[in-house]
Amino acid sequence: MGSESVYEIIEELPEFSHEATSLITADQAMRLRAVPLRLQGSRLVVAMLDPDDDAAADELSVTAGRPITRNRVDENLLRELLRVGYGTTAADMAAQLGGEESADMDSTLANLEAIDADELHRMAEQPTLINLVNLIILEAIRSRTSDIHIEPFEQTLSVKYRVDGVLHEQNPPPKRLQPAITSRIKIMAGMNIAERYVPQDGHITLRFEGRKVDIRVSTVPTIYGESVVMRILDKDAIKLDLEALGMSEDHRKTMDRMINLPHGMVLVTGPTGSGKTTTLYASLMRLFSPTKKIITIEDPVEYELSGINQIPVNPKRGLTFATGLRSILRQDPDVIMVGEIRDGETAEIGVRSALTGHLLFSTLHTNDAVSAVGRMIDMGIEPYLLASVLEGILAQRLGRRIRPDARHEIELDEATQHRLMPDELKLFEREDGRYVGYEGRGSGKDGDTGYEGRIGYFELLELNGPLRAAISDRKNAGELLRLAPKSHRTMRTDGLLKASRGLTTVDNVLRATQDADMGEA
Repeated sequence: MGSESVYEIIEELPEFSHEATSLITADQAMRLRAVPLRLQGSRLVVAMLDPDDDAAADELSVTAGRPITRNRVDENLLRELLRVGYGTTAADMAAQLGGEESADMDSTLANLEAIDADELHRMAEQPTLINLVNLIILEAIRSRTSDIHIEPFEQTLSVKYRVDGVLHEQNPPPKRLQPAITSRIKIMAGMNIAERYVPQDGHITLRFEGRKVDIRVSTVPTIYGESVVMRILDKDAIKLDLEALGMSEDHRKTMDRMINLPHGMVLVTGPTGSGKTTTLYASLMRLFSPTKKIITIEDPVEYELSGINQIPVNPKRGLTFATGLRSILRQDPDVIMVGEIRDGETAEIGVRSALTGHLLFSTLHTNDAVSAVGRMIDMGIEPYLLASVLEGILAQRLGRRIRPDARHEIELDEATQHRLMPDELKLFEREDGRYVGYEGRGSGKDGDTGYEGRIGYFELLELNGPLRAAISDRKNAGELLRLAPKSHRTMRTDGLLKASRGLTTVDNVLRATQDADMGEA
């Protein structure tokens, strides 16, 4: 497994030897960021993005069965080498498999009820099928996909990637590969492949380009087979920083004040998928210090945070949010994060922990910030206790972020103008009387839409004296809002300010915040 201390740098596309590329599979080449080029005597010449990656070099050498010579390439050339050297994508491989007329995968296999578990297992262990599933996952990670949806229908098997909140349909694999693909994913996730008629949850951990990626897998039975959703949790692809999430400077300063308090309760609200957990993680990382004991209880633990004790909920073994929170209080914590307040018991323990000298963060499912007060009271919390411990409530939604180099001005059409209030419309008014917003325009190549990542729209309600008194007096949401600090702005206003600066689109803001507007009415 010899290697060389000085690496030749490849700057132009070299010639390939089929004999060399056949020694390493396409998914392995993508995972290790290395492409075999040719045989040189007994050695295999390989182009690598990081030729100092000894673990990758050793794996290549073992797989090829010969020592390797490493060369260095940049990322753009590596992509071209992968394309030319293998010329395969998940769609290509699925098409090739679909064209194979083999006894292993004939059309009768589309009928899941006719296949026993042993047959499913054998199908799922075929090397070509393994490579296909690996490619589906690897291409998704590379394209910044948050969720992979594999949906069975009567005549087709649909594969979709959710990128920046929008589903994009991929070229579908043949319908007859459905049982093998589903079974392969279930094996990877440690699920029961023999059970096809009840929902299951599983977990996959893999390494991609030198980093760890966790994937949560969920299956549910439908009339045409199991629907599979894989949630990709790629910590390195997300910046756990409030500024990177799109929080404006005044909101960050307010959050800093709240998260540096010695005790109290801070709530983050919004629907599923609105980025609540990411915001809480960013807040924890902001206040992290070796002098503080920070413990979380989550369902599930989405990202592993260095230096923070994280507990996964396990209801089957009696570990719920409430029981876990009780145990956490005996661990002498300074800061506690509860993944979600779902019931009165958890709410009560959380409030009492905030009363007894702990800083507690948690989430609620409410449309806007002020509605969290009513939800906590509905769970049985005494208003005077809530008023004394609650420090702030952050409500949020996510929208698509326009990539700066793809930002283009557009004139707002009349329909959009009519949806905006006069004060909101002024944000987009130009000197010539036109109303101008922005949109992303990508090249259209390789899925380039002109948008990259998500941006948060926030409503941050910091409690003051009048608000605490109003909560104690059981005032309604409208009265509470009237007592909010003058600097308070709604989620919709926050989003429209960002749209006026070209960070997102007006349509995105209006769509994402329409339920919050109803909550504020």
